[in-house]
Amino acid sequence: MKKLKFLNGDSLPALGLGTWKSEKGEVYTAIRKAIETGYRHIDCAFIYFNEDEIGNALNDAFRAGDVNREDIWITSKLWCNAHEPEAVKPALQRTLSDLRLDYLDLYLIHWPVSFKKHAVSAQKNDDYINPEELPDHITWESMEFCADEGLTRHIGVSNFSIKKLEALHKQSRIRPEMNQIELHPYLQQNEMLDYCTANNINLTAYSPLGSLDRSDMMKKQDEPVLLKDAVINGIADKHRATPAQILIAWALDRGTAVIPKSVNPHRIRENFEAQNISLDDDDRVRIATLDRRYRYVDGSFFFLKNGYFTYESLWDEKV
Repeated sequence: MKKLKFLNGDSLPALGLGTWKSEKGEVYTAIRKAIETGYRHIDCAFIYFNEDEIGNALNDAFRAGDVNREDIWITSKLWCNAHEPEAVKPALQRTLSDLRLDYLDLYLIHWPVSFKKHAVSAQKNDDYINPEELPDHITWESMEFCADEGLTRHIGVSNFSIKKLEALHKQSRIRPEMNQIELHPYLQQNEMLDYCTANNINLTAYSPLGSLDRSDMMKKQDEPVLLKDAVINGIADKHRATPAQILIAWALDRGTAVIPKSVNPHRIRENFEAQNISLDDDDRVRIATLDRRYRYVDGSFFFLKNGYFTYESLWDEKV
């Protein structure tokens, strides 16, 4: 399996199992099946509301001898209502308790957006904290302290633009080691990939298959369906593979980690086998033409009238 290296020599299995949208009652079996299949990287988050069941699955896998703790990489994320300095460590400790772990391998700031403590889901402007009153580097300092205490081996961010990464780096003691972002052929983010490569920041691709199963409220009318793309399907036919396998192989080919989600045992194995596909130069050239700068997860759930966030301010780019 391909691995991503960290500056201290630690390595992250590049292909992981995503758990966003994995329902309770399903995610336990998915984790056990993934570990049995060979996955050694599980991506979690508080806001997925399934970390307790994932913890049960991990604990049972450890007890059964399916895998040792030190041989599996567990990532989780700090939610937006725990960005105030005194809230970061307790949020991480809750995640550790739910996952039944002593430490995480990687802890990420989930979004560069801060809510007040009471607001798990911010519905009105008063639920938000003004970014000028709580800049990212204040939250990051508490993330650094968590790393110092051994609660997490590595720290990073998710959904950060280059501009936000630069700003954080200027005021950090430990620079971000990961940026987890939406990444697929319709949103190739070549500038971000070049920037992170040059600055020793690893990238993880989320929604690599186009996130068809996300909630209807997050979908746009007439949005493109990545898995039905003619170029992707043509390349899949060429390699006797599925479109999903080609999308996963493309992410791995670019040197990023990738975390496709599934609770279906057949697809869990099928996705895992994508690492055996070798794309050629013709495949890469054809896929390179597909970039639309199209976000399936555009953050519009943060965009309130007269609010702090717009598409331009969140992503530091024009629509």
